[in-house]
Amino acid sequence: MAAYEFAAVSRPRARPYEAAQLAGRLLHGILFVTVLSGFLVFIEPSPYEGFVGLLGLACLFLGLTVDRKLILLIVLLFVWNMGGLVALFPVLYDVDAVKFMAISFYLALSAILFACLFADDSMRRLRVMRSAYLLAAMIVSLIGIAAYFRLIPGADLFLLADRARGTFKDPNVFGPFLVLPLLFLIERILSDRIRLGRLIAAAIIVTGLFLSFSRGAWMQFVISAVLMVGLLFVSAPTLRFRMRIVAFALIALMGVAGLLNVLLTFDAVGNLFQQRASVLQEYDIGGSGRFDKQVESLPALLEHPNGLGPYQFYKHFRQDPHNVYINAFASYGWVGGIAYVLAVLSTLYMGFRSAFMRTPWQCYLIPALATFTGTVIEGFVVDTDHWRHFYLLMGIVWGLAIASENARRRTASPGGAMRLA
Repeated sequence: MAAYEFAAVSRPRARPYEAAQLAGRLLHGILFVTVLSGFLVFIEPSPYEGFVGLLGLACLFLGLTVDRKLILLIVLLFVWNMGGLVALFPVLYDVDAVKFMAISFYLALSAILFACLFADDSMRRLRVMRSAYLLAAMIVSLIGIAAYFRLIPGADLFLLADRARGTFKDPNVFGPFLVLPLLFLIERILSDRIRLGRLIAAAIIVTGLFLSFSRGAWMQFVISAVLMVGLLFVSAPTLRFRMRIVAFALIALMGVAGLLNVLLTFDAVGNLFQQRASVLQEYDIGGSGRFDKQVESLPALLEHPNGLGPYQFYKHFRQDPHNVYINAFASYGWVGGIAYVLAVLSTLYMGFRSAFMRTPWQCYLIPALATFTGTVIEGFVVDTDHWRHFYLLMGIVWGLAIASENARRRTASPGGAMRLA
């Protein structure tokens, strides 16, 4: 008995620091797998949903805190979804509509979860997120490229109307998914150094983006890239660094142009590009075009303060909204639509307010903010409210804006300091 007691007393115990390190590695591992699974969305529920739930449980178990500055986003996302529930009541018989609202709630929670994660221990978690997202973008781009050129069996599974969609349901989601990792690579090339690995990764992702033949994705990439370069230029600490950004941006532009010129030498690529490059398609204009249907829907939306209900726009107008803001009012009612618009505007405000602060995570915030802004603009021509990466972007912007504000307050306090990396 005495020997047992001695053995129990003398057994070394795990130090609190070591336990915290182990918990941190576990959380980062789950975060990595969650972001990596973001490209596997050809089925619903997708693996991503399962890993987001697992990530949430890990955060609860490890005691992740919610910063008070997140209250505004939480309230707006809650009101938005409550508006959707009210709009859902008259169409509860519609299984797809019920599923739509369940996904909306889940994705709203994921935005809050990511915001909480990136508001604390930001740099380590951002590195994990970027590594996972780049790997996911590389994998799905290679799948899309191989399928487009019929280099793999069952290629048609990863194509839609001769457009690459990878493991997404729609090329118009596949393309925008690739914008953030591409901006991450461009930012590193502009701000750090040119490395062969970065150039190869960027070339693969640019090719995947191009072969999606998504006009919205092309537009979003151009807008986001120009905005990111502009923010990097304005926030650069020295004139020399600004000149470097301009020079490298021109080199990158020529590199992209050269790659696209090579792709256009393929007849199938060139023909489809000419068709897709037109600003307006047949389904955009005319009496049955989506833009006319959007205008036609406005009086109906004004007559229905509680909205038409999820997935009911198509039943009324035989056309999807193709505009996330019209869809917000149609599917979530006036209250929900206003809350959604305010959630978007508040995210932009928080992001631009923090983008010029010299912090270690500025090189992550600027690409994420630029991509979010591009997505917000693209929302005028496509429904983006169920894009999973949209909520990741929202979470990154809010989390880093909160981290920046907290860092500013620590710096302003007596003896406070912020170490830049």
